[in-house]
Amino acid sequence: MSIAANQIGVLLATLVLAALFLVSLGVGAGDVTLFGLWHGTAELDLLAISRLPRTVAVVLTGAGLAIAGLIMQAITRNRFVEPSTAGTAQSAELGILIVTLLWPAASLGFKTLAASVTALLGTAFFLMTAHRLPPTQPFLVPLFGLVYGSVLGAVATLIAWQLDLLQYLSIWSSGDFSGVLRGRYELLWIGAFLVVAAWLVADRLTIMALGRDASIGLGIDYARMMQLGLGIISVISAVTVVVVGVVPFVGLVVPNLVSRLMGDNLRATLPVVAVSGAILLLACDILGRLIRFPYEIPVGTVMGIVGALLFLVLIFQPRVRG
Repeated sequence: MSIAANQIGVLLATLVLAALFLVSLGVGAGDVTLFGLWHGTAELDLLAISRLPRTVAVVLTGAGLAIAGLIMQAITRNRFVEPSTAGTAQSAELGILIVTLLWPAASLGFKTLAASVTALLGTAFFLMTAHRLPPTQPFLVPLFGLVYGSVLGAVATLIAWQLDLLQYLSIWSSGDFSGVLRGRYELLWIGAFLVVAAWLVADRLTIMALGRDASIGLGIDYARMMQLGLGIISVISAVTVVVVGVVPFVGLVVPNLVSRLMGDNLRATLPVVAVSGAILLLACDILGRLIRFPYEIPVGTVMGIVGALLFLVLIFQPRVRG
């Protein structure tokens, strides 16, 4: 696509995101009107304490997970992986569980640090194993990721069951924004800074998708970039799990959909991937609030259904070139 077409795509996606942002602010059990915001404090408090933080948290989470999935697909050279299907999110859950056992009163910041470390270790092990699989059989990588993530999840479930912590574990295993309030989502801004960092090295990530030998031949410090990619993926996944829980499919379907429309140049597609991830997750969150209004369906459940349908479309719809 041309530069002008890319700019138009970013502009349209931003307008859609802005429209959904306003809709999200108005959806909920309590009414929020312009008249009430102008003349009263109750609705203003509702907007400032609950609605606005929740909507911002959804946008930051969607953008961060989409970029994490894009980076993981680039460094693994496989279109069918993302943090929630490669053991990253499950490793973060395990880290939070361990901290909860050893230090129940730990702060969110310390839990995020511990989850980032375990997510980094779990993702590194996945990548070491994935690079040993035959490159001629790309479906083995996501298959191994699913099995690996299931094993880690089973270990966490066993520990939680033995120590009567299954209710705590369920909070992190299912993405839900209903508990997001002012003062409990700010860690997600770390993901926004990491998205900017990914954009700064987007050209090098694009070259990394060509493989280790090609990257080294073109002057890329492959090991350093691999460490940077692992760090971005792990921290974004850990922050998301700590604040809202595991949200599936965002990092899988969004990069693939954008790639089919705009190609594989990360410098051009990365902003669209971030905005599209925010749009998809925000739309699912609004849908979850409306289906059983005034009750809610967790966004992880809605995203699981919508993401699975989009993934089937990606599989059965052949990629058109030219």
